[in-house]
Amino acid sequence: MTTISPDLRTVRRPFPPGFAWGAATAAYQIEGAHAEDGRTPSIWDTFSHTPGKVANGDTGDTAVDHYHRFREDVRMMADLGLTSYRFSLSWPRIQPTGRGPAVERGLDFYRALTDELLANGITPAATLYHWDLPQELEDAGGWPQRETAYRFAEYAAIAAEALGDRIGTWITLNEPWCSAYLGYASGVHAPGRTDPGDSLRAAHHLNLGHGLAVGALRAALPATAQVAVSLNLHAVRPHSSHPDDLDAARRIEAVGNRVWTSPIFKGRYDDDLIADTAHLVDWDTLVQPGDLAEISRPLDLLGLNYYNPTLVSSAENAKNLPRHDGHGDSSHSPWPGADDVAFHLAPGEVTAMNWPIDPTGLSDSLIALHREFGLPLLVTENGAAFEDTVSEDGTVHDPERTAYIKGHLGAVADAITAGADVRGYYCWSLMDNFEWAYGYEKRFGLVHVDYDTLVRTPKTSARWYSEAIRRGGLA
Repeated sequence: MTTISPDLRTVRRPFPPGFAWGAATAAYQIEGAHAEDGRTPSIWDTFSHTPGKVANGDTGDTAVDHYHRFREDVRMMADLGLTSYRFSLSWPRIQPTGRGPAVERGLDFYRALTDELLANGITPAATLYHWDLPQELEDAGGWPQRETAYRFAEYAAIAAEALGDRIGTWITLNEPWCSAYLGYASGVHAPGRTDPGDSLRAAHHLNLGHGLAVGALRAALPATAQVAVSLNLHAVRPHSSHPDDLDAARRIEAVGNRVWTSPIFKGRYDDDLIADTAHLVDWDTLVQPGDLAEISRPLDLLGLNYYNPTLVSSAENAKNLPRHDGHGDSSHSPWPGADDVAFHLAPGEVTAMNWPIDPTGLSDSLIALHREFGLPLLVTENGAAFEDTVSEDGTVHDPERTAYIKGHLGAVADAITAGADVRGYYCWSLMDNFEWAYGYEKRFGLVHVDYDTLVRTPKTSARWYSEAIRRGGLA
């Protein structure tokens, strides 16, 4: 008997019961109210107010004013049918100096937000750190200083004790790769420093802060709470089978991925990473006794942020090409110890960020993570910026974004079919917002925001996503 496999592009593909259908945001990108109720500057306040650092001189001072409009925004989420919302807590809103007691007015905002979510049947998922380090801690040395990890754990305990009765899913760090390397190596993100050795010190102290925070969360949260980290692991692909290109992929995989996954899940830094970067940092001095045991505390979930694959070769096989790594324009590399690796733009369609569109990188990554670590997985970010336009009737038609989300949800379904335990998908982003160094030029939102009036209008992609949620899968 001949068995014909169904065409998965057309067959209905339901997702598992209880699958989290969500969207994600970050505090500095949406909240605004930058100097209200005790909040003090973060490194992004300082960076965005520094001339030449952010497109058009944009800042997050007002952003999309979520701080004052959160009830409207939660109603919008409920109208779209979201079952979960991933947001970040603003460290300088809760603990303005990065030390000492909390500001209750800051905590009250998050209490009110989570209460509103729960009242609308939306499960909150909180991220402790989405890049907004209190400026006073940066003035004391920032993430390259070991003390910052301990301050982060203190902040984690404060947040958990205040909000643990409302929030059951906690994510320690969002994309520590960006915090360490874009912030301290290439300088395209806050705080804008360009020291590759400091970026590796920051990487270790982010790992240490994560581990210490896991301990603080476990001590304060109910036993039913789930703790995770969100990593932007690169789907690294060699440009060819040439041994030099294969080694280039290994080097990027080491400093881009295994610098996080090996200490967090295996309790070690890999020998090749140490060898590749030994000229930049003394790992024997940096990693102190007990650090790796602290970093490798068990987790309940692993969050993956995915946008596009990473295509690399040796420098010899790509002389004089620009660095197409998708991480901003700087003469300083965000790849310490691998700054001579060449990055290529993969063929095919790209987003407004000039990022290639390839959902197979998401399915490949999810399957690989499942096989290597065996943890339940969340897609904690996935989405795309396009050149959205508002039609005369006020509708924002964005078929490219709809196709992007549909393709990547298909990749999630492929990974689930292959055995990966994927428990949720969070589209980036809920609404247009302050897109870091790009300011307000790039729009990732399911919901369009008029930056003059702050009126929110769901795009056609939001309506498609809403229907997929209603169906519980892909048609």
